[in-house]
Amino acid sequence: MSSKNSSKPKAIGVVGMGSFGTAIANILAEKNQVIAFVRRTDLVDEINQQHTVDGQTIHANIRATQDPAHICENCDVLFFMVASSGFQAVIRSFAPYLYPYHMIIHGTKGLCLSLPEGKSLEQLPKIKRENILTMSEVILKETVVVRVGCLAGPNLARELMLGHPAATVIASPYNEVILEGQRLLRSEKFQVYGNSDIIGVELSGVLKNIIAIAAGALAGMGLGENAKGLLVSRGMVEMAYLGNALGGSIKSFIGLAGIGDLVTTCNSTLSRNYTVGYRLAQGESLTEIEQTMQETAEGINTIKVMKAFLEGKGNMRAPITENLYKVLFEDLKIEEALQYLMKYPFSVDVDFL
Repeated sequence: MSSKNSSKPKAIGVVGMGSFGTAIANILAEKNQVIAFVRRTDLVDEINQQHTVDGQTIHANIRATQDPAHICENCDVLFFMVASSGFQAVIRSFAPYLYPYHMIIHGTKGLCLSLPEGKSLEQLPKIKRENILTMSEVILKETVVVRVGCLAGPNLARELMLGHPAATVIASPYNEVILEGQRLLRSEKFQVYGNSDIIGVELSGVLKNIIAIAAGALAGMGLGENAKGLLVSRGMVEMAYLGNALGGSIKSFIGLAGIGDLVTTCNSTLSRNYTVGYRLAQGESLTEIEQTMQETAEGINTIKVMKAFLEGKGNMRAPITENLYKVLFEDLKIEEALQYLMKYPFSVDVDFL
């Protein structure tokens, strides 16, 4: 099957209308008709009848559907903006309607697991790289789509919705994916750069969420800017160290999708991961925080996955990640974790760089 030829430009698909998906759909709708896939019937009606998402006004060019077949038939380019916890299930529901002519760009900053059948992360405390899937790897594994890209960078959804100046990175091994992403998204207020290292860019967006949780905790404890500067600089090294071990290029981590996103997220109360750390430092439990957050803080699951990966490697250390794991899942007090980190020699950057 091949894409239908038509003089009328085809719509662009957006799968998932959370805060980031809605922001990207709005940008795309400035130049194109957009078909958005959502699960909630009431949200389909709200988008199509009122041009709003949970009361927030969106572009009139956006229409909604609950039918994967409809969006795949009418859109050659699809932007997947689904939380990592549901990403694989959503991709599988789309897979029967996807063909090699489709192009998928995702904006999910999380990881999936590929474990032996019937096993969970709790049952396998040590995992290897082959057990970890980035979202592009999930797409390639579950569908016949070949032209896959990733969208990452310092892109706080609320600021994008307000039209504030920003930039992003489209990463893909296929130049046509980068060019198409730039054509669709670039504007006077939104710059779009390209990068061929899709794994490095994906991991940049994933791993900075760990450091963002730590930054929120520092803010919640009222420890000031010096401490944050220390955390961000050490966190940058840890990101590159882990990311390189997972197959990413160091260059990607020192670019917009890496340090650019890290600095933004570690300084913003709009960040979900920053908010998790802040609330932990204020004395709330992880259970309380997760139950009251409207959207997923991807860093929580990423910490669990990276802890298991470190255990599998045996000779690797990532002190910020390891101590955050103890804070989140082993009841280590944040103050004790901070004391440990202050004493840690951090010689990893010498060995690594």
